[in-house]
Amino acid sequence: MIPFVDLARQHAALKPALMQSLERVLDSSRFILGEQGAALERELAAVMGVRHGIGVASGTDALRLALAALRVGPGDEVITPAFSFVASTTTIVMTGATPVFVDVDPATYALDPAAVERAITPRTRAVVPVHLYGHPAPMDAIVDLARARGIAVVEDAAQAIGASYAGRPVGSWGDVACLSFYPTKNLGACGDGGMVVTDRDDLAERVRRLRHHGDAGRYRHAELGWCSRLDEMQAALLHVKLAHLGAWTDRRRAIAGVYAARLGGLPLGLAVERAPARHVYHLYTVRHPQRDALQTMLADLGIGTAVHYPIPVPAQPLFGIDGERRWPEAWRAAREVLSLPCFAELTDGEVERVAAAVREACARLR
Repeated sequence: MIPFVDLARQHAALKPALMQSLERVLDSSRFILGEQGAALERELAAVMGVRHGIGVASGTDALRLALAALRVGPGDEVITPAFSFVASTTTIVMTGATPVFVDVDPATYALDPAAVERAITPRTRAVVPVHLYGHPAPMDAIVDLARARGIAVVEDAAQAIGASYAGRPVGSWGDVACLSFYPTKNLGACGDGGMVVTDRDDLAERVRRLRHHGDAGRYRHAELGWCSRLDEMQAALLHVKLAHLGAWTDRRRAIAGVYAARLGGLPLGLAVERAPARHVYHLYTVRHPQRDALQTMLADLGIGTAVHYPIPVPAQPLFGIDGERRWPEAWRAAREVLSLPCFAELTDGEVERVAAAVREACARLR
């Protein structure tokens, strides 16, 4: 069986360095808001091309705190894709604002700028472009639309650390951006974690305050905040892994290149990299009109796969919106997408076996 993802391989290779980093934290007895977290914040801010990084407890909290720092709230509208992980929308609801769904590009699954423009109203306060699967959204067009109308841009870069658009890192285009360190991410913790990154001093100061009970210093709580801090253990582990992120990204891109070469010509929609985007392939996602049958056949052939995501966000039970006519591409994607194994530790032989199995399964489905 070739697994969809295997974190044990990554950790086995890094175990001595990971254990040493944990020992340093234990010896310091500094577990919250210490030097490990501060160092990670500095280094990741540099990777993202901004001046500030603020570690928080999860990618979801990063989105929630970023929106709160922008003072998004009741009466506001926030534009978000109809096809994404649900946190891209639930964090808007948490602020009291109203999510406004728009459809996605069928090739990149990113927000369609034309759809964004049609969705803007006088109540629009922010737009949340999602760099889904690691492919950047068209940030030039989205930022131009937003800036011309005084609308904030919150980049959901949870799946796209290291990606870029027009040579500029994702996370540096908007007012603020959000990262996730969920264990399976390209840079994954051994637990939950996230980060807010921004070039704006005012937003950085407010997120730092909000993540720590609204504390303005010396137990002076200036506003209602949360307890959402990236702990030192996770920061130390992430710091070790960060040194390998570039090589891991190169490997994911190489695997994607093999899939593109071996699977071309099949009745299968392949992952694309649309210039000027640089994809980091958090997921290598294909699409097929008989997705469920394809997944079953691949499982029988020993290939692990996953579906990201089987339900469009508006159709989630939380919202219960029957919106296929309004957002047809989101609904079609939810029926057709299938993610293949694409983690850095896959061997060349395993990549070839995955490609051969996909070719065999597609032949059977004709």
